[in-house]
Amino acid sequence: MTDELHGRTALVTGATSGIGEAIARTLARAGAHVVIGGRDSVRGEALAGELRAAGVEADFLAGDLNVPADRVRALAAQAQALLGGRIDILVNNAGIYPVGPTAALSDDDADAVLAVNVRAPHSLVGVIGPEMAQRGSGVIINIGSWMSRVGVPMGAMYTASKAANEQMTRTWTAEFGPAGVRVNTVAPGITLTPGNDYAREQVEAQASGTPAARPLAPQDIADAVLFLASDKARMIHGVTLDVDGGLTATRLRW
Repeated sequence: MTDELHGRTALVTGATSGIGEAIARTLARAGAHVVIGGRDSVRGEALAGELRAAGVEADFLAGDLNVPADRVRALAAQAQALLGGRIDILVNNAGIYPVGPTAALSDDDADAVLAVNVRAPHSLVGVIGPEMAQRGSGVIINIGSWMSRVGVPMGAMYTASKAANEQMTRTWTAEFGPAGVRVNTVAPGITLTPGNDYAREQVEAQASGTPAARPLAPQDIADAVLFLASDKARMIHGVTLDVDGGLTATRLRW
């Protein structure tokens, strides 16, 4: 437990498992009152209860982001109400990632990627960003991906959505930064999560060619988010922070 974010409030989307769960835990343990956004009510309520039992403030907000924009904006309003009327930190973590061949991606899946990965962050920031700017402070952190800047033979819609996240970061920095709002992206590399643990050997093999020589853990991403959310990053605006074990910066096998 620390008091690094004492008195601040945070909304983390997609926070009932994996990277989002680690981010929610880390921000809460740093003193923030955290709203855990997600679709899984059982896991979300359990996580919020666990954090409260540990003496930190946390609430669960059930919601699907693959919905019309007005319902996403309503979720933002609900989160604000749970947090006493203000959101100091917004982490746009929720995302879906079908990564098959282009021709195999169904229209429904393509629409869902755009809705969850691009439109939902845009809608949330449309509500929360101006209020942060009016107060003169706030932090928005988007979760990107190493795949947004490297061509791979699959997942065109997913990788394009993550490139969009990076560009929205730059645009929102120009839009809200002068009013005191910091906007940045954290781009994870190959990460081992509960969702892909069934393919642990494959994930570890993919990561073995990086300087770190191992996959990331969700906590590695959460630590970077905590840094960007804190006052230690007060002069960091509009960046994409690669937390990828050196994956995008190096080529060890060529």
